[in-house]
Amino acid sequence: MDLDTVKDRAGPREFSPADDLPEEYRKAATRMIEFHANSEIMGAYLERPFIRQAPSIDRKLACSAKVQDEIGHGQLLYRAAESLGVKTREEMLDDLANGDGKFLNCFHYEMTDWVETPMIAFFVDGAAMRRQATLRRTSWEPYAHAMDKVCFEEGFHVKHGEDILRELMSGSKKEQELTQAAFEEWWPRIIQFFGPTDDKSTHHDFAASVGLKQQSNDQLRNAFLDQYIPKARSYGLEIPDEPRIRELDDGTYEVEEGDLDWDEFFTIAKNDYEPGVGQINGRKAAQEAVQWVRDTIESDATAAGGHAPQAAD
Repeated sequence: MDLDTVKDRAGPREFSPADDLPEEYRKAATRMIEFHANSEIMGAYLERPFIRQAPSIDRKLACSAKVQDEIGHGQLLYRAAESLGVKTREEMLDDLANGDGKFLNCFHYEMTDWVETPMIAFFVDGAAMRRQATLRRTSWEPYAHAMDKVCFEEGFHVKHGEDILRELMSGSKKEQELTQAAFEEWWPRIIQFFGPTDDKSTHHDFAASVGLKQQSNDQLRNAFLDQYIPKARSYGLEIPDEPRIRELDDGTYEVEEGDLDWDEFFTIAKNDYEPGVGQINGRKAAQEAVQWVRDTIESDATAAGGHAPQAAD
């Protein structure tokens, strides 16, 4: 199948591993899904410390379940990417450990205080849901099927984050002030979650033409603002003065994109941002710390003449 045929046929759940697809499509889909899988893994590593730091046993259990879900989403997506035949799961995980794998901007930053958890679990996961819901109609069928499960579980994650935000913003004045300060710090990063503006997006046009993406970065960003600015205000959060947000005549919102630090964003995209490098190195150290377990499982299986079970990352 040539590329023009792919573009003509691209639609909901159109292509499967049985199809003879051009290499350009396979590489673009692999890049997109690998990026998504990496982001699930790195998001889990960002939130993992809060399993211990959560203020109650119920919160600890919820954080633990959320982290497990995110790791599971990553593995599911690596398999969807692997089915394209361009890279193996192991190659993608190695690239992530070596700093070559790309992932979402928000997961490059450090998160140290409990008041920051709803910034990821409510706002970032809410942004993710906005994007992922459209990917249930992506043209690579294994990816679309994976998104059915991911979206179902992410819906619970957003509710988990919203419940934490509700609790913090109905708590003491100090809790409210700390939450507002965290919101002001994270707000620009959250707005940049959807990627560069349409005129600076390198991959959108091709991905849209072959049905991998359903909406542009700016469309997704504006839809998120329309939904989450009222939500933030309903919990008592004040929208920061920067970046400037315009309310249009029809009640929708747009961001003044020039107010966002795109130089920092593109530095992050290259994995050159120091906190992000720390996140990568932290995950690599954790992986190396349990390598002896993998080696033992594999050597025991080899000695027994069997096959080692696939170790989860």
